[in-house]
This record gives sequence, C-alpha cells and structure tokens, in this order.
Amino acid sequence: MNQHSQHQHTLHIHAQPRPEVMERVLRVVRHRGFALNALHMEQDCQQLRITVTVESERPIQQLWSQLNKLVDVSRVDALEQPSRISA
Repeated sequence: MNQHSQHQHTLHIHAQPRPEVMERVLRVVRHRGFALNALHMEQDCQQLRITVTVESERPIQQLWSQLNKLVDVSRVDALEQPSRISA
C-alpha cells in the first residue's frame, strides 16, 4: 500500500476548439503522473472549456505549468480544494 498522501486538484483549461486539444491535455496529465478522476468539456463562444479533476502526490504546479505551455491552451486556472476541518 502506498504511504504517500494523494491530493485531488481541479483545473479549468481554456483552449482553442481543435480536435487534437483534448488528446494533448490527456497526454500531459498522464506523462506528469496524475490520475484522471473526472473530465468535463464544453464549447462556448469559439472557446473550449475543459475541467479536469486529477489526483497525485505530485505538486499541481508541475501539471499546471506544462498545460500552460500547450500551443492551443490560452489559460489554466487551478481551483483550491477546501481543506478538511476536524471537529
């Protein structure tokens, strides 16, 4: 059993609506060692909006940085996950 803690992160990706964009995004997620938990995609006003929820022990900055470098990606926003509060 893996003793490292897994962290879940949600990213909102804004990109050009091209057929190869989703393939590139998923390839980067896999190559950076993140497990894909959820995926949502929609096209709005000539822009593709992709929301991915990923899980890994790696820092989300590694994935965020690589996604921002993709040619068709215009912006990547990382959502902060609410911290759990113990009572």
